[in-house]
Amino acid sequence: MQLEIDLAGQRVVIVGAARASRRVVARYRAAGADVECVAAESFDAVDLAAARLVVLVGGGQDDMEAGETLQERCRNAGVLFSREAGAVGPGQVTLVGGGPGALGLLTLDAAAALRDADVVLYDRLAPTRDLAALAPAAELVDVGKLPGHHRVPQSGINDLLVQHALAGRHVVRLKGGDPFVFGRGSEELAACLAEGVPCRVVPGVSSAISVPAAAGIPVTHRGVSHLFTVVSGHAPLTDEEHLHLAGLGGTIVVLMGVSTLPQLVAGLGRAGMRPDMPVAVVERGYSASQRTTAGTLATIVTAAGSARCQSPAVLVIGEVVRVGLELQGGAMHLARLTESLAS
Repeated sequence: MQLEIDLAGQRVVIVGAARASRRVVARYRAAGADVECVAAESFDAVDLAAARLVVLVGGGQDDMEAGETLQERCRNAGVLFSREAGAVGPGQVTLVGGGPGALGLLTLDAAAALRDADVVLYDRLAPTRDLAALAPAAELVDVGKLPGHHRVPQSGINDLLVQHALAGRHVVRLKGGDPFVFGRGSEELAACLAEGVPCRVVPGVSSAISVPAAAGIPVTHRGVSHLFTVVSGHAPLTDEEHLHLAGLGGTIVVLMGVSTLPQLVAGLGRAGMRPDMPVAVVERGYSASQRTTAGTLATIVTAAGSARCQSPAVLVIGEVVRVGLELQGGAMHLARLTESLAS
């Protein structure tokens, strides 16, 4: 059972040790409650007349026994009673994949980690719109990177993770997509482990799969593509890499590739990929302004330029683009676009 209670302006009594209760206190204050904190041994002296809710923080046997007494007193006073686990143990880091930015694609484990965070270091493409509600007890720190501008360099992010954790805090590093898919999560994990900081990884839904899916494009399809390759388009590829990609077949998914699209298309063409290979640029997947621009290897640069495509975007190259457009009744659009741009 899950109940929602409006606690704005209501008196809430938090019972427990100050350090263990810190996140619980922060969450109820964020909800607008008038919070009073008391130690368990002092609870008998608390006046419950004006209280709406009493929360016992802890999970040990002593807490369980004390809880029976507290609950009975609250029942007699007509006051709601609840129990919550306290913050225990040393500082730690959780690397969280936030998915492509849609709140609904945040995993349950990711939401739980945010709820228990003391500090959240978040990226530009992470699901940040509801972050204050998702992490009500946390200090929120923007360490996002823009193309050509790093607000905090990677070494600085690594240092922040370690410093906060060594100070006894639970630090969540919130990233877009998955931490280990072009997210530099392995570097952050290594930095934590080198300093003896406990660190766990919560995988996220990668934009390499989810953003094409948002546009109705499958990365694999029986009889069409039985493999897909994910490539970083942050920097132009080498001729050898173009040749390798063109020879693999299947689907090519390119992340961060809008700025290097001309070099990619030219390189794949030189490597032997046919000019009429379908290509799609999916911008801002899962947002209200999501848009797909389709073409072929021969026409996509002109199409993307005319549409003024910008990052964040995912490029999809392969016959699955045609499959996706056919599923949406867009095959004729692709043919007309190819003909008009080629003429």
